[in-house]
Amino acid sequence: MKLTVVGCSGSFPSADSACSSYLVEADGFRLLLDMGNGALGELQRHCGLYDLDAIFLSHLHADHCIDMCGYFVARYYRHDGGRCAPIPVYGPEGTEQRLTTAYADTPSPTSMSEVFDFHTLKPGAFEIGPFSVRTERVAHPVETYGIRVEHGGKSLTYSGDTGVCDALDELAAGTDLFLCEASFVHGKEDIPDLHLNGREAGACARRADVGRLVLTHIPPWTDGAQNLADARAVYEGPSEIAVPGAVYEL
Repeated sequence: MKLTVVGCSGSFPSADSACSSYLVEADGFRLLLDMGNGALGELQRHCGLYDLDAIFLSHLHADHCIDMCGYFVARYYRHDGGRCAPIPVYGPEGTEQRLTTAYADTPSPTSMSEVFDFHTLKPGAFEIGPFSVRTERVAHPVETYGIRVEHGGKSLTYSGDTGVCDALDELAAGTDLFLCEASFVHGKEDIPDLHLNGREAGACARRADVGRLVLTHIPPWTDGAQNLADARAVYEGPSEIAVPGAVYEL
């Protein structure tokens, strides 16, 4: 199983990174976790436009899903062989309507579903291609899901956007790689059920006894080095900040 960081900026793109998007590959199958602002362009550095096999959208905030509108154009109006067959898209309830509204002028009210095969997320376990996945609803103002992806005896867990919650601890328990948001700064921002700070992400990693912690979704105005130091103050395992293009083999 291979994880590639396509984009990792929180809230809006930075000068160096698109917003959240992570490519997971195994046995020739490509699963994309989120497609935020700028991710569609960066994705093409790592795979072809039509090489994805499934997409998971943790929630419907723009920095996690808005480039799906551009991807709709690429799939619906494809010029080298006709319209693409529908690709599975797993998202919260209302994903199709949200993307249709964001696009604003699809050829018909059902055009999105002609190229995206929408599946509504609920907490639970199921299969996506060669992956065994588990999703849990986490603590964010809109319906949001973290995901655990397993293959070949290895696992990675992606937090999505969340505050501190038991569901995330349970989802990440014993995972080999924990891709965890750390948007806030310890001692500066304290808004429950919205985002984690570096120290909270580290504490979650410690409670869950994860193998490696990778901090992500750090906004351009936040000092990532401080968040990493705060995480390391409470988590002693390997830890680092996600950077675009980083590859992890599991």
